[in-house]
Amino acid sequence: MYGNICKFLAETFSSDFASWLLGEAIELTELSPSELSLEPIRADSLILLQSEATVLHLEFQTEPRATIPFRMLDYRVRLYRRFASKTVRQFVIYLQPTTSELVQQSSFVLEETRHNFGVIRLWEQPTDLFLRSPGLLPFATLSQTSDRTQVLQQVAQVIERIPNKETQQNVAASAFILAGLLLDKNVVQRLLRQDIMKESVTYQALVEEGREEGREQTQREIAIAMLQEGMAIKVIARITKLSIEQIQAIQSADSSQA
Repeated sequence: MYGNICKFLAETFSSDFASWLLGEAIELTELSPSELSLEPIRADSLILLQSEATVLHLEFQTEPRATIPFRMLDYRVRLYRRFASKTVRQFVIYLQPTTSELVQQSSFVLEETRHNFGVIRLWEQPTDLFLRSPGLLPFATLSQTSDRTQVLQQVAQVIERIPNKETQQNVAASAFILAGLLLDKNVVQRLLRQDIMKESVTYQALVEEGREEGREQTQREIAIAMLQEGMAIKVIARITKLSIEQIQAIQSADSSQA
């Protein structure tokens, strides 16, 4: 859910993200990951935006992963193959605090190959930066502050002043979901007007998406357990309702992590 809400914000408020990350308020359009595919790729947390001269590649992560540096190199090569003349800017944006050293990694190194990319740890970013633009408001409570409740109060006040009702609803819904990463749900509900959020098409879609993600995660966990017991893939597919291709992908991922 968090990756999709970040994707929604980046695509809907692309000029706000360009101002933040590129230093200029240019309009960016969505670039489909399928344009880069020579073979299947994971696109669950991938955000690609482009202008005439620039491609912005964003990866929002709630938890660090050791595979991220190679993933950034992989996409940089794919982007070069497709858009050799465009400038490519890449950022991994970590949403919640962690002591893991993985969030410090900003390069991939293999023998004589070295690839660098930007890393942003939101909890180290100044709060004021996110209070200036509607598209960045939902990230304010995840920024550098000793009082996240007070920051959420500020966010709620700014949201109340957004003149466009649809924008107000979508920003409120996004702020509600992201604030839940670090604040108690009751606090978030008390500070953000639920009537605004519940009118948001985005909020309604994300609630349903969360239910679907929960069901799919349960199915995946059952499939992994069955694979570990040596059950046939066709049997697992019949029980979990996952496709044979999905189960084969789960099997491959589970084997690589073993």
